[in-house]
Amino acid sequence: MEMLLSYRSDLKYVPESYILPPESRPGNDEVPLCETVPVIDLKQLGHDPAKLVQQIIEACQEFGFFLLINHGVPEQLLDNVLEVAKESFELPLNDIASIYSEDPNTNGRFYPSVDYNREATHYWRDSVSRPCHPVEEHLQSCPEKPVQYREVIGNYSVEVKRVVLYLLDLICEGLGLEAGFFGDELSKRHFMAFNHYPPCPDPSLTLGLPKHCDCNLLTILLQGQVHGLQILKDEQWLAIEPPPHALVVNISHILQVITNGKLSSADHRVVTNKMASRFTVTCSIHPSLQCHIEPSKMLVKDCSPPLYKAFIYKDFLGTYMADGLQGKPALERYKLHL
Repeated sequence: MEMLLSYRSDLKYVPESYILPPESRPGNDEVPLCETVPVIDLKQLGHDPAKLVQQIIEACQEFGFFLLINHGVPEQLLDNVLEVAKESFELPLNDIASIYSEDPNTNGRFYPSVDYNREATHYWRDSVSRPCHPVEEHLQSCPEKPVQYREVIGNYSVEVKRVVLYLLDLICEGLGLEAGFFGDELSKRHFMAFNHYPPCPDPSLTLGLPKHCDCNLLTILLQGQVHGLQILKDEQWLAIEPPPHALVVNISHILQVITNGKLSSADHRVVTNKMASRFTVTCSIHPSLQCHIEPSKMLVKDCSPPLYKAFIYKDFLGTYMADGLQGKPALERYKLHL
C-alpha cells in the first residue's frame, strides 16, 4: 500500500515512475475554459420536452459531454457523497488493508493509479471502486467506515440509476428507438468510484488520468470545487468547470457503437493541481459481461451501413485495457472499413 499517494506526505518532487514522456505531458500552457459545453436543464421537460430531447442529442453528437442541472438529486445528498469520498481517503491504512488490490479484475477495491502493475507510467490518482446495484445486495459488503458510507452511497446509487434510465429514455426518443431499449442487459452493471487526486509538486509532468474515452455505456461525474477535467474538442484541450451540484454526463464507447456513431464518445483527461486535493465520484453504467453489442438494427440502413463489428462486452473490456496500455484507440479494431 506504499504506492497510495493519499498516504504520502513526503512528496516534494514527482517520482520518476509518474513522469510522463515529453509528448504526453500536459505542460505549463494554460488550457482555456470550455464556455460552450452544453448545459441541459431537466426543468425544460415540463415546458418544451421536444426541445430538451433535441438539446441532449445535439450535445451527445457535438461534444460527447454535457452538464446536467435541475436533475432532482438533492443538493445535500451530493454534498454528503463528496464528503464520504473525502473521508474514505483519510481512513487509517489498517481500515483499507482488506480491500486494497492492484488487480483491475477485483470488484470492490482500493487501488493506486489505473493499472499499476502493467502501465509504463503511473497516474496521479488513488481510487476506491465497487459495484452498487442491486443496492440491497452490494450494500451488505460495503465498508462500515466512514460511518455514513452505506446510507449515503445507497441513496446516491438509487438517485443516479433514476437519472441514468431517464436520460437513456430521452436519448431513445431522440434517436427513434423504443423506450427502454437500453434497459436490462445493456445497463445492468453499475459501478461507483471515489477518486482522489492529491496535490502534485509539478502538474506539468504528470496526469491524473491520460487521454481516453470510457469503455462503458454512460458515465456520471460529480466533482467538488477543484477542477481538473479536460475534453479534447477540435484538437484543442478545453477545461470543464461545472456549476455546483451539476452532474457531468459522458457518452461512452458502447453508446457510440450501439447508435452506429450517431452519438460520439469524447477524449478526455484529468490534470492535477499543485495546491489542492481534488475529489470526484464517478458512476459508470455497464452492460452485462456476456451482452452482445452491435449497432442497433433500427439505426442501420442502406444509406447508413453498420460502422462497427458485433462483439461480446467482456471481450471488448479485455482489448480496451490492452490497447489502452499501448496508447491505441480502443474502437479501432472493431471498425468496419467500408
